[in-house]
Amino acid sequence: MITNITLSTKERYLLEDQKTHEEQCVLKYDNYSNLATDTELKSIFKNLSQKEREHLQTINQLLNGEIPPVNQSSSGTQQQGSQMQNTQMQNSQSQSSQMQNSQQNQQGQQSQQSSSMPQAQQVSSGQSSAGGFKITDKEMCIDMLSTEKYISGTYDTAIFEFKDPRIRDVLNHIQKEEQKHGETLFMYMQSKGMYNQ
Repeated sequence: MITNITLSTKERYLLEDQKTHEEQCVLKYDNYSNLATDTELKSIFKNLSQKEREHLQTINQLLNGEIPPVNQSSSGTQQQGSQMQNTQMQNSQSQSSQMQNSQQNQQGQQSQQSSSMPQAQQVSSGQSSAGGFKITDKEMCIDMLSTEKYISGTYDTAIFEFKDPRIRDVLNHIQKEEQKHGETLFMYMQSKGMYNQ
C-alpha cells in the first residue's frame, strides 16, 4: 500500500462525495435486505451491501492518503460469480412463471379473505411493510438500479478530476464493480419479469 499521497481540495471534496454515496448504498442495501420478501433478493442485497462496504473502506483509505492495491483477481472472481448467477437466473426463470401462477391464485384467495381483515394487515404478496411504509421487491430493485446508475456516473466524473493515475485506476476499478452491481440487479429483475424492455 502506497502512503503519503497529497490530495487537492477538489479531489478531497470529490472523495467525500463518493464516501457519502457509498454510505447511503450500504444503508439502503442493508434496509432492503431486511424488507425484501424473496430470499434470493435478500441474498443479493446482502452481498451487494458487503461490496459497497469494501468500496467505502477504499475511499476512506484514499482520504487517509493511502492508495490501496487494486485487486485484479476480483474481476475473475466476479466473472465466475456472474456465470454462476446467470445459471441460477436461468433455473429460476422456469420457477418464476410457476410462482407467478401460484401468487395469482393466492392473491385471488387473499382478496376474498381481505374483506374480513383489518386494513393494516392487508399487505399483498411481494410487498413489505415497515412502520406503515410499503414497498415491493420490484420497487426496491428499481431504486437500487437507479442508485447504481447514479453512483457509476459520479465515479466517471471523479476519475477525470484526479491527477494521480494510481487513484484514477482505483476509482475506475470501483466504477466497474458498480456496473456489475447494476448488472446483477438487472439480471434478477429480468428473471422475475420485473424489467420490461
